[in-house]
Amino acid sequence: MREMLNMIYDKNHADICTLNIYLPEERDTLYPVFIYFHGGGMEGGSKDEIADLVNITSNGIALVSVEYRKYPQAKFPEFVEDTAKAVEFVKTYGETHNLFSDLYVGGSSAGGYLAMMVYFDRHYLNQYGILPEEIKGWVFDAGQPTVHFNVLRERGLDTRLARIDEAAPIYFIDHGMDQDKQSKLLFITADNDMPNRLEQTKLILKTMEQFNYDMSKVEFILMEGCGHCGYSIVNMVTDFILNQ
Repeated sequence: MREMLNMIYDKNHADICTLNIYLPEERDTLYPVFIYFHGGGMEGGSKDEIADLVNITSNGIALVSVEYRKYPQAKFPEFVEDTAKAVEFVKTYGETHNLFSDLYVGGSSAGGYLAMMVYFDRHYLNQYGILPEEIKGWVFDAGQPTVHFNVLRERGLDTRLARIDEAAPIYFIDHGMDQDKQSKLLFITADNDMPNRLEQTKLILKTMEQFNYDMSKVEFILMEGCGHCGYSIVNMVTDFILNQ
């Protein structure tokens, strides 16, 4: 495995907006790459805390782990903007250096929320000339499809509330999806996840179905007997990428 650490993807916030790239052993073909956003409620966590996820490189998959602005220094939508900027950086870097075959984007918990926001609210990637469906696959691990609880806290609201507005991924399922162009999507949730997380995940899946998403391109994995992110996603992500 080859490492390129602490690469700056946004010079305007060079002290925070960095990422690590982990490449499989050198070979002649291009790699699929998984761009990963860590959890921590947009107030904790680190791009360096990826546990065993780096092991996907042994399966010929590159990994990019991204740092982004967080509370209390940041506020909505700055961390979402960082998410889109990081995707654009990796896409451009891969094209410039002839590295990556296909792009996959995802995250766990808060990172799952961020990935959902830039997938469903198209304007974040559109500002860089990228369509969400240009990303071959998306992984939403235990992400909140309604307004994230810490965005609610930022607004001075009870964090248990379910709110659907411009800070909620599900808010943007308001048009029929072009099924031919739709990316593959993977949702992962535990049966003992955070309160209402499983039910909200089921809600976004049902809403997608109502708005003509191709549900044969949508996979849902329920982690039985597990708590919030209390499991490894290495095998799930590997299977999702290699079995496209």
